[in-house]
Amino acid sequence: MLAKRIIPCLDVKDGTTVKGVHFVDFRDAGDPVELGRQYSEQGADELVYLDITASHEGRKTFLNLVRRVAATVNIPFTVGGGINELSDVDKLLNAGADKVSINSAAIRNPHLIEEIATHFGSQVCVVAIDAKPSPPCPPQGGFTPPLRGAGGATDWMCYLNGGRIPTDKSLFDWAKEAENRGAGEILFTSMAHDGAKTGYANEALAMLADDLSIPIIASGGAGAKEHFKDVFQQGKADAALAASVFHFGEIPIPDLKRYLHEEGIVTRRN
Repeated sequence: MLAKRIIPCLDVKDGTTVKGVHFVDFRDAGDPVELGRQYSEQGADELVYLDITASHEGRKTFLNLVRRVAATVNIPFTVGGGINELSDVDKLLNAGADKVSINSAAIRNPHLIEEIATHFGSQVCVVAIDAKPSPPCPPQGGFTPPLRGAGGATDWMCYLNGGRIPTDKSLFDWAKEAENRGAGEILFTSMAHDGAKTGYANEALAMLADDLSIPIIASGGAGAKEHFKDVFQQGKADAALAASVFHFGEIPIPDLKRYLHEEGIVTRRN
């Protein structure tokens, strides 16, 4: 098994780390720079910082915060939110970010993926996808046909602006298109699992992993150490992202890494 990654995610709103449930009901989780420092010292493999209201508010992401994080942590970190053009990526990389995450902007302008991959390399471009299962089709003649998706399973549909705006894009089709356009990784967040702490969307994740050749970062649903084991073994994810279980001390990262090692799962910073 290739080494897996444990990635704390810091959703930032008005300069503070916050965490919600199903993309709403946010509560304060602390200073994003200090949390990043703690996670780096505790053995996290990477960090993700998301300016969760930048796209919705039509503004650029937080360059000053990125500079402070870069001066504080010694592990790779990804930044997302409000990235709409190459100049945004250039500024963030120069400020110290290792990768950028694009979500709404990529759906609205898929060529942005190709531009980032061409100018900076695919390893810089993480395409984030927020999705949830579609409601079932009404029965026709006593038979409910499955919606199109990988393996013919019920499909998941993508959302924009932090889960606020539905689209007509399928998770599986869009992830494949993003890969073909040059994305280096897919960060898939199950909106239905976000903050619920009942485990990751392992079935959908496994389907993505079978369909794509680039790494999959799982997001949404971590509530116990067993959920991380399951997302690697059942969901076939390359990395597991989580927030509240780390922010509020429910699962210390050193304890999690020891547990995964005992289960035969190797992480990058064991």
